Amino acid sequence: MKKTAFVLLALLCCAEPRAEELTLAIQPQPSVAPEQLAAMTAPLAAKISAAVKSSIRPLLSKNSAEYETELLRGGIAIGYQSPLLYVKAADRHEVLLTASEGKNGGQIRGIVISRPESGISKAADLKGKRIMIVSKVSAGGYLSQKQTLKEAGLDVERDCQLAEAAENREENVILAVSLGDADAGFIPASALHKADEFISPGAVADVLQTAPLPNWALSVSRSLPQELKDGIQTALAQLPENDPALAALGISGFKAAQDADYNPVRSLAE
Repeated sequence: MKKTAFVLLALLCCAEPRAEELTLAIQPQPSVAPEQLAAMTAPLAAKISAAVKSSIRPLLSKNSAEYETELLRGGIAIGYQSPLLYVKAADRHEVLLTASEGKNGGQIRGIVISRPESGISKAADLKGKRIMIVSKVSAGGYLSQKQTLKEAGLDVERDCQLAEAAENREENVILAVSLGDADAGFIPASALHKADEFISPGAVADVLQTAPLPNWALSVSRSLPQELKDGIQTALAQLPENDPALAALGISGFKAAQDADYNPVRSLAE
């Protein structure tokens, strides 16, 4: 009996420790259905799990507010979220990577659109105007413009009439401007031609370019071992452009980043 007990103890001592399970979540967007969010999360979880040999459990949130609550309370070990939401959790999470979209690299640039005959060509022209934005957490559809116009002396929340687009879709911003339902619109530069099939050629024009901001961030809990953080960053930064995990997210790659890259957004979150 003593011999058997000794053998069992030896086996337990020599067995490999069970890998810690880590949660991975993606910030939901109004235009993304729950099943689509699940399809975006699973390939990324599998890719990270294989790279760092840890169990990664996808965690799905019903909406952005639920995601934010879970992120701030420490329930998400690995998160993928908008710049504004990331900086709110920067004391608990550190950014490892920024999403890349082709030639834009790891940044998003916003633009202001209007009808060519509107007379809008500078920040001051937007005072008192009706402006359609994508959403207040959109880097290229609000934050980029807000930052640039703030530096030009225009507080868009105080000085303009803001409205969020239906379903937070960029196409709906363009349509609203083309129809005259809004005097101007805030959209990412990459979305300028998203509604071309629905509007007349030249119905809207890019009248102002605004500050580039970091794209969505992949961040991890600051309490994770550095070796694990390095493994995640290296593995995702090396993914080829056609990798299924990147395709599921709608991006071309990940670029190594640092918390300091998000400083322009920090003042917008305060």
